[in-house]
Amino acid sequence: MRSFLRLTLAAALCAAPLSGALAQESQRRFRILKPEEMTPAQRDLVRSIQSGPRASVQGSAANQSGGTVGSPFNVFLRSPELGEDLQKVGSYIRFKSTLGQRLTELAILVTARYWNAQYEWHAHHRLALQAGLDPKIAEEIAHGRRPSGMKADEEAVYDFSRELHYDKQVSDVTYRKVIELFGEQGAMDLMAVNGYYSLVSMVLNVDRTPIPNGGPNPLPVLK
Repeated sequence: MRSFLRLTLAAALCAAPLSGALAQESQRRFRILKPEEMTPAQRDLVRSIQSGPRASVQGSAANQSGGTVGSPFNVFLRSPELGEDLQKVGSYIRFKSTLGQRLTELAILVTARYWNAQYEWHAHHRLALQAGLDPKIAEEIAHGRRPSGMKADEEAVYDFSRELHYDKQVSDVTYRKVIELFGEQGAMDLMAVNGYYSLVSMVLNVDRTPIPNGGPNPLPVLK
């Protein structure tokens, strides 16, 4: 009898997170497409994504098993020609931007916070810390506060990104700091990361892309 109860309890504990994950996955609006369901153009896009630099990033949405991709790429598949152009822009921003990974990821976190993009934050918080961003900076951004202790280049990227999102403009002081540190190409790359990840945040929010394994939303609700 005791063995039966232990087995029953173990099964219940294992089933609980799975049922939560399934419930969240059922909220996804754009169903994950299997290879046999894809058009030739969609399969070409998957191959393009999975042959690029994202494929080497552990946990990437490009790294799904069975020839599928996660969101936002799964949503990009619905318009494969556009999706191909978008994934190339995203690949440049992630891996070739003159800003470097630490500052690029910082701008992505500011964008994710602005859009309350839970999956975007989940995906890029880890990457930001791996790139050398101080965890305290990410924590302050998550709670809607201006981080203290930022380096000069981080302050420039944070201020530029936040002003761009919240004020829809950038002040002369903030603009000059970015130009002095990164030049005009850096300014363009910074506008691009904010713009591209605004689109990605829209895609993820419309899709209702779930946190993997039924996990909780990482961003607190701001008052």
